[in-house]
Amino acid sequence: MTNKVMVVGTGNVGMSYAFSLVHQRTAVNELVLVDINTADAEGEAIDLRDALTVSPSYLKIRDGSYADAGDCDLIVLTAGVPQKPGETRLELLKKNAEIFKDMIGQIMATGFDGLFLVASNPMDVLTYLVWRYSGLPAEHVIGSGTVLDSSRLRYRLSQRLHLNPKNIHAYQVGEHGDSEFALWSCANVGGQPMTDLLDNKALAEIEDYARKEAYTIIEKKGATYYGIGSCLASITNCIFNDERRILPVSSYDALSNTYNGFPAVVGADGVIRRIGLKMSEKEQQKFDQSTKILREAIESIDL
Repeated sequence: MTNKVMVVGTGNVGMSYAFSLVHQRTAVNELVLVDINTADAEGEAIDLRDALTVSPSYLKIRDGSYADAGDCDLIVLTAGVPQKPGETRLELLKKNAEIFKDMIGQIMATGFDGLFLVASNPMDVLTYLVWRYSGLPAEHVIGSGTVLDSSRLRYRLSQRLHLNPKNIHAYQVGEHGDSEFALWSCANVGGQPMTDLLDNKALAEIEDYARKEAYTIIEKKGATYYGIGSCLASITNCIFNDERRILPVSSYDALSNTYNGFPAVVGADGVIRRIGLKMSEKEQQKFDQSTKILREAIESIDL
């Protein structure tokens, strides 16, 4: 492994990711920026390089093209048509599926045999399509999943409980979208069940906030990018450092034949395994409904 990363898409999400890598300790050695707007990719590379003398890590940064994919260890996909105000993530699907089919074809033609990390929306379905288009093992294709959503959930809980969010263990699972939900049966603080600390009304309000926060941000500033950029950087370092952390990434679920956000062990080999958490009956029903929505979206695309 040379720890070479390509990020496809130098818009807000891609560059928030790149900026996060530059301004923290990272195992990444080389970062290649690719965009249909080649001048933008070049300008972003120049701008990022100017930060290297004061950043905590040093890495090679340059612009490039799909032709540079062959020896990459990780390709992070942030390209695609952006989500508009009032538009659901699944409404983006048909627009972005066509873009991704061509993109993955060009990347695989270089002999690429690394890992994909997908952030473009609708993320779960596009991650499934990347798996099918690429022909790579399912564990080598990862979506950002509900890592960001779970971060939102944990932060909101931390504010209510007056605790550091790093000490709160809770997950949003399912689709990265409107059918996601909080896995309250497994949520805890220092071993204390979350259901013992907050009543059902408070939990419902916090879960709803985490689910809808993206729409609030999009309405107010047009797009979300700092949060997801930081989450992508965290997943990247987890891979290159072989941290084997449990993250609710979007991984392949053989039972539903979908990709969906659920706690999984992530390391140098991608998704090592999904965690076999036992859900309550009500949670299982929500999960089945969420995967049904994803399955129907997948079936709407001509693979």
